[in-house]
Amino acid sequence: MKKVFKTLAIVAVLALSSCGAIAPTYGGLYTDVTEAKTATSNVVGNKVGSASATNVLGIVAVGDASINAAAKSAGIKKISHVDTKKLSVLGLFTNTTTFVYGE
Repeated sequence: MKKVFKTLAIVAVLALSSCGAIAPTYGGLYTDVTEAKTATSNVVGNKVGSASATNVLGIVAVGDASINAAAKSAGIKKISHVDTKKLSVLGLFTNTTTFVYGE
């Protein structure tokens, strides 16, 4: 019984510690949240650009989820606002996508 409790405690600590940097609102097992990042006084444009970065097992992380990369992907020169979508499964697989809106 003690081994089972210790194993569950370790799994819980690992899952929660790796998800802590995911988003202000997150689930220890699964997260799929879109949150506002920033806004400007520019008028909301009709263009939307996105850029993503992915982390697998906390070992390999690849991608560019920067605001600059997302703006460039849609040719946006005047940014109106930025949203970020966070996806995490057990903290073992995470994906961050930045969405930039503007003209």
